[in-house]
Amino acid sequence: ERVAAVVTGCLARLPPNFDLEAIGERYPVTYEESLNTVLAQESARFNRLLSVIRESLKAMDGALKGLTVMSADLEAAFRAISINQVPELWNRVSYPSLKPLGSYLDDLYARLAMLSDWYDHGPPPCFWLPGFFFVQSFLTASLQNYARAHRVPIDMVDFDYEMMGTDPGQYTTKPNEGVYIHGLYLEGCGWDSHAKQLCESAPKVLFVSAPVMWLRPRPSDGQGDGHGSGPAARGTYNCPLYRTAERRGVLATTGHSTNFVMELRIPSDRPQEVWVRAGVAFLLSLAT
Repeated sequence: ERVAAVVTGCLARLPPNFDLEAIGERYPVTYEESLNTVLAQESARFNRLLSVIRESLKAMDGALKGLTVMSADLEAAFRAISINQVPELWNRVSYPSLKPLGSYLDDLYARLAMLSDWYDHGPPPCFWLPGFFFVQSFLTASLQNYARAHRVPIDMVDFDYEMMGTDPGQYTTKPNEGVYIHGLYLEGCGWDSHAKQLCESAPKVLFVSAPVMWLRPRPSDGQGDGHGSGPAARGTYNCPLYRTAERRGVLATTGHSTNFVMELRIPSDRPQEVWVRAGVAFLLSLAT
C-alpha cells in the first residue's frame, strides 16, 4: 500500500535529531558571532518538526500493522499521505510550504543537510536562504555582526544588495562583511545576467532563478527597517521577498503578513511601476 511505503521510506531516511549540546560546544554563543545562535535556534526548530514527523510515522506504522488504534489526528494524516499532501499534524509545527508531500520531504532533507554541513564544516561561504526555518533571525544576525564589529546601533544598520553571478559554487570564501545568499526565485519577470538587472519574462515562464546576492551591511540613513526597505533609489526596484508563492499569511504586529520577509533593492532600468503592475517578487519557495 502507498501509505505504508511512504511511512517506511520516510522513517528510514529521517536523520536523528540534532545534538543541541554538541552544537553549543562547537559553536558557543559569542558577542562577535551571532550566526552561532542562529545555528542553535534553527536546529532546535527542526528538532521539534523532526520529532512530530517521526512520532506520527511510528504511530501510523504501528496502526497499519494492527498493533495500535489510530487517533483522529493520525487518521487525518493517513488520508493526507494517501493523496500526497503534507499532514496538518506536521504543518502545525512546520515552516510554511505549498509543496505536495514528496517535494516537501525532499525539501526538508535538503534543509537538514544544510544544517548538518554547517555543523560539520562551519558556516558555508554562500548560504541557501530558503533552507532556514526563520529567515529573519539569520538576516538580523548578519546585521548584528556588523553592528557589533563597528560599534553602531543595529537599528542604524541596513543592507546594500549586490547582484552576483548565477552559480553559487563559484563563491568559495565568505565576504569580508555581510553574507552571500542563493536559492531565491523571481516571479513576474526575467533576469538579465549580463546587465545584472530585471528584464521582461520570457513567454510562459512564470519563475526564474535569482542570482547569488551579496547582502552587505552598511550604516543606514534611518529610513529603512534594517531589512532593506525604504525609498527606492533611481535605477532600482524595491522587490518584496515572500516565503511562498501564496504571498499571504497572518498579519503580524509589524503590519506585514507573516509571509513577507523584507524588500530588496535591485537594479532596474525601468520605473518601479512597471514591476509593481507585473507583481514582481522574490520567493523563497515554489509550490512544486
